[in-house]
Amino acid sequence: MTDTILDECPLGYSRGYSDDIDVLREREYPQLSDTTYLDHAGTTPYAKSLIDSFSRDLSANLFGNPHSLSASSQRSTQRVDDIRLRTLRFFHADPDHFDLVFVANATTAIKLVAEALRDDPHGFWYGYHVDAHTSLVGARELATAGSRCFTTDPEVEEWIAQPDPGRTRTAQLFAFPAQSNMNGRRLPLRWCKQIRAKTKEDARVYTLLDAASLVSSSSLDLSDVSSAPDFTVLSFYKIFGFPDLGALIVRKHAGHVFAQRRFFGGGTVDMVLTREAQWHAKKACVHEALEDGTLPFHNIIALDSAFETHARLYGSMDNVSAHARFLAKSLYDRLAALRHFNGERVCHFYMGRSPDFANSAQGPILAFNLRSSQGGWIGKSEVERLANVKNVQIRSGTLCNPGGAASQLGWSGTDMLRHFSAGMRCGDDNDIMDERPTGILRVSLGAMSNRSDVEAFMAFVEEFYVEKTPNVCSVVSPAAEDSSYAGFYVESLAVYPIKSCGAFKVPDGQRWEVRREGLAWDREWCLIHQGTGVALSQKKYPRMALIRPTIDLARGVLRVVCGEYSPEQTMEISLQREDADLVTTTLCNNAAKPSTVCGDQVVVQVYSSATVSSFFSTFLGVPCTLARFPPQSATRYTSRSRPSIRHHRPAEESPMPGSFPPDTPVSHTPEPTPTPILLSNESPILLISRSSVNRLNETIKAGAKKAVAADVFRANIIVAENLPHQLANTERPYIEDRWTSFTVGPDRLPFDVLGPCQRCQMVCIDQYSGARRDEPFSTLAKTRKVGSQIVFGRHAAVAVHGDGDGVEEGSRTVMAGDVVRPWYSD
Repeated sequence: MTDTILDECPLGYSRGYSDDIDVLREREYPQLSDTTYLDHAGTTPYAKSLIDSFSRDLSANLFGNPHSLSASSQRSTQRVDDIRLRTLRFFHADPDHFDLVFVANATTAIKLVAEALRDDPHGFWYGYHVDAHTSLVGARELATAGSRCFTTDPEVEEWIAQPDPGRTRTAQLFAFPAQSNMNGRRLPLRWCKQIRAKTKEDARVYTLLDAASLVSSSSLDLSDVSSAPDFTVLSFYKIFGFPDLGALIVRKHAGHVFAQRRFFGGGTVDMVLTREAQWHAKKACVHEALEDGTLPFHNIIALDSAFETHARLYGSMDNVSAHARFLAKSLYDRLAALRHFNGERVCHFYMGRSPDFANSAQGPILAFNLRSSQGGWIGKSEVERLANVKNVQIRSGTLCNPGGAASQLGWSGTDMLRHFSAGMRCGDDNDIMDERPTGILRVSLGAMSNRSDVEAFMAFVEEFYVEKTPNVCSVVSPAAEDSSYAGFYVESLAVYPIKSCGAFKVPDGQRWEVRREGLAWDREWCLIHQGTGVALSQKKYPRMALIRPTIDLARGVLRVVCGEYSPEQTMEISLQREDADLVTTTLCNNAAKPSTVCGDQVVVQVYSSATVSSFFSTFLGVPCTLARFPPQSATRYTSRSRPSIRHHRPAEESPMPGSFPPDTPVSHTPEPTPTPILLSNESPILLISRSSVNRLNETIKAGAKKAVAADVFRANIIVAENLPHQLANTERPYIEDRWTSFTVGPDRLPFDVLGPCQRCQMVCIDQYSGARRDEPFSTLAKTRKVGSQIVFGRHAAVAVHGDGDGVEEGSRTVMAGDVVRPWYSD
């Protein structure tokens, strides 16, 4: 980069870099070409030339296990020793005063220190800052002499000024992050020196600095031994993107704490007795005594390429720090300036009133939540889902910072326990509880971030979350006001035999049975991961849309085709549960196995045939197999309640062999009856309106986007309007939002409407190609938002109200062309 170009750059923006950041990104980070990556605090992307350099290194050299005297082993040992020294120098740590232990990650390093102090005969006391990462908090469980969480900086200062005189024999460890991984606030590194000066070297008070978040975008200077932490932990993938490796930097004066460590592994001892006595001689060098077993020497060798590449591209960590902080301040200022039409702020920050980016007191991390024009909180999960659709990568939740997040959000321990009892778990969709958010949105920038990332994120927030006029999200179209006539019919019926796979369209003219669990055969099977037992979903595996099942009632089989039809990509499974005489497969000892479906723990019957598992695994590229929901298991119910009074009725034989048995008769009861479901997400039946799809597509096309097929909504029933001639051009989109119930067919089979269907990014998967796009979710987010939910379609279930419905159990059927008669909320 020439001096002229540098002078034209804003202060700090890519100064000192080997090239203009946009040119550098295009050449070194092709993986960022189609996305806006804003999660550098999680990990930063790796450069293409880093991988190329490492590959050349491996191709040109033979590296053996370091625990040997062979030439290849000695080559590995030499490289590891050299890289260890290079790493210390990267952090300005004098090897005469510091040693470096290679570990898997920062968490492993924390655990290594805590376990060593735990093995001390007197145990240890542990203090930690409230902004600590979860892994720092976890060390308290090993502190046999007690622990304390310091909730403010003044509390720490007070403790340093007045240390506990009663703890003379017990070791004390104080741990804190150099930079909060939640909001980027940097804590005072002077605490290490203050503690050492106040307690003296022989007082056995140690400091542990979690530098993982700081070093991702800033330099760490350990040149002043007197002020350096006793233990520093970090992860290299946060700096370079690769390799997946961490380090524990030990101030040698504190290295004796590991002398009491009980466990030893291969390579950490000079001699071991196994029969006569339990004796061993540990190695004296800190890193040799702590690096158990064979080192991840290939990863360590990759670190050499990482240092070379990073220095060549960016010059220094100070350059990276200035660049990332410049962008973070720019983004912060612009987000803070956003206002709704009524002047209300869009962003609520958790970073103090005025984060100090200029004086390095604030790292390039922004923590915030979004609010509506009326002050309502926007759910973190909704924002992250929509961001994913728009190829914007951010982070949400408590961000592995439980204390910092809870204090910023105003949650007490009692509140959190109450939330846990109510079902809240880490990573779930419980976004708002007690009218307050349960998590935070985090945007973080790094070395290769650029102004386009800032612009893209600003455009995302402005498009979807800045209300420019009142009532920006209409729910029911004005055209829906006239509901004086019925005029609806079943346009088509669809069954999804295998959860998250393609639809089976019920042929026109064929009546199809409806059970309390939904349409017969709907979501009766699923694909489960052979390792975890979790049911696969199209959200993670879009190719599942190309698995197309067909129900052949005449032959009694479920025929499955993967992709284009061919004999090699076709399998037939018997519909009969007890039928072992399969057409093309040798099935199948049905084995009960626990599985997770939509967050629920269920027991499914697994097809143990290798032919079955290979058929699906080969097509998806995922180790999976087929499973079936067991009959009458009654383990899942819809969370959507409706009053239902049932009367005893005689069970009749099902017209579809192998489908679920008739409902178990129950006594008349005025209590609400839960609605059973099989493997569907929320309810037995999903209904959408063709008129609503048409209106949605008009809005999508008005934005110069391509219309979507109704299939993306994966409805069981699509209803259409049979308009009188004088209203031929007047559809009523979204009128179904006001339906409370409806009947179908000549026998007027009754259905209850259970509520709206909340939509996620799965609707963006083309059901014919498996390709992702941003519609229709993007348009739904702007036009079909109710509270914190984005809705389209209605959940329904066949009504069971006793003898009054006049419909026998075995005769509940529907067919394309049946008349639909709705009842309205008004």
